[in-house]
Amino acid sequence: MSKEQQAIRATYFSIIGNTCLAIIKGLAGFFGNSYALIADAIESTTDIFASLLVLFGIKYSNRPADDNHPYGHGRAEPLITFLVVGFLITSATIIAYESIRNIQTPHDLPQSWTLIILGAIIIWKEYSFQLVMKRSIETNSSALKADAWHHRSDAITSVAAFIGITIALVLGKGYESADDWAALFASCFILYNSYLIFRPALSEIMDEHLYDDLIEHIRTVAIRVEGIIDTEKCFIRKSGMKYHVDLHAIVNAEISVKQGHQLAHKLKDTLRKEIPELGHVLIHIEPDDE
Repeated sequence: MSKEQQAIRATYFSIIGNTCLAIIKGLAGFFGNSYALIADAIESTTDIFASLLVLFGIKYSNRPADDNHPYGHGRAEPLITFLVVGFLITSATIIAYESIRNIQTPHDLPQSWTLIILGAIIIWKEYSFQLVMKRSIETNSSALKADAWHHRSDAITSVAAFIGITIALVLGKGYESADDWAALFASCFILYNSYLIFRPALSEIMDEHLYDDLIEHIRTVAIRVEGIIDTEKCFIRKSGMKYHVDLHAIVNAEISVKQGHQLAHKLKDTLRKEIPELGHVLIHIEPDDE
């Protein structure tokens, strides 16, 4: 299975899971008199649309290069990640606003059975986070990583709701707003996670230097190629699930231009074979000064 197929399957998993959970949370929150669960349902609903965006981004970013996009369409991924972060911030803002409004409005205690629903949700969302995060690492997908953090944010929101409802039920009358305070806390955590998701995507757009381990791997593979004496500059840009590389390779100054050209192609082919996640590889030949 290709990396794109793995990423798409993980995204479909998120879409189906979030749809089911949004319905379950919404019904449980309404009938169980828990705004924390309703807030949770709101986040799951935004997660559905965010996952749909991720699906579009993964499919679009893996389109082959063309005349107008010689480096491919990979930069669509971090752009989609920005939109996903926008969904997270929007949901956090709505949850915070409604929490504050509910704190100021007297209401009944939540139903105790909502804790069972929340317990099951927490386990499922943490499992979902681990699964999607694993796929994001395997596929080098920043958009899928953002989708994974949606699951973790949802799990934290549910944990906060669980704690809030427990406090309200144990302490009884006068503590009805405990689950609203829990929802407010969860909204703050969602905003914090939004930054954690946004920062790497911004680095990808800005071509920030973040790939020392990959550079070392590239140098190690390069000097094993017969005719390559050493390497000099090595620049890496991430685009979608691929890494584009500019590498300066040092060769014997006495070889012909044709031999240098052949060595560059040999080095490029070797790098792409040994490190499949590499995309466009540009080799610049440098003469050995000695």
